[in-house]
Amino acid sequence: MPRPPGHGPGFEIKRQEIIDRAAELFAKQGYAATGIAEIGQVAGLAKGALYYYIGSKENLLVEIQDRVLRPLLSSARRIAALDEDPVLRLRLLSQTLLENILARLDHVWVYEHDYRNLRGTNRARLLRQRREFEKIVQDLLTAAMDDGSFRKMDPRLAMLQFLNMHNHTYQWVKPGGEWDAETLAREYCTTLVVGFRSPAYQVDDLEDRFRDFLAQRRTPIAGLPPAPPNE
Repeated sequence: MPRPPGHGPGFEIKRQEIIDRAAELFAKQGYAATGIAEIGQVAGLAKGALYYYIGSKENLLVEIQDRVLRPLLSSARRIAALDEDPVLRLRLLSQTLLENILARLDHVWVYEHDYRNLRGTNRARLLRQRREFEKIVQDLLTAAMDDGSFRKMDPRLAMLQFLNMHNHTYQWVKPGGEWDAETLAREYCTTLVVGFRSPAYQVDDLEDRFRDFLAQRRTPIAGLPPAPPNE
């Protein structure tokens, strides 16, 4: 929801704070079980003042969904457009997806559990964006089958396996815990590629190619993992 005309930067700072607090509440209690008065209480605002910042409770859900999906979809589009082999692009996409999950665990919980509470055009837009992301993953998997890296299989089933392995991470991962996004992406992709690969495909050098790609970037690319430190 864009900032209304005439409101200064303080308005936007407060609005973002309200979205953060709402995401925490929705993740703990569920969207439907959380009242607008509770949101106002944690945000330190009366009901009327709260509506001044957010417009409606559903607008909060839209904002939380957008915080998850907008940067992820933007990154996925950039990765898909790279002139690199599809398995390497899947590896990049894996880490980017996991970095997004780790960065906003409360938001991802709401994204996964409460999107059905959206209505009308808000729900239609979200579902359209989800389908676009799924298609990017499926197209990369299909490209890997077409170039002989992966064996022939049902592309949609392969896409669901890729996403199910990644998308449930939010349920148990801990920020700053034992496993970061790079570790998880490496392990997930090793498991998937070993299962998907054709007999001739060599998986052993995937991580070397991944690190070489990042190291050879002259400038950072938004939405891609950071280059590894110089050794």
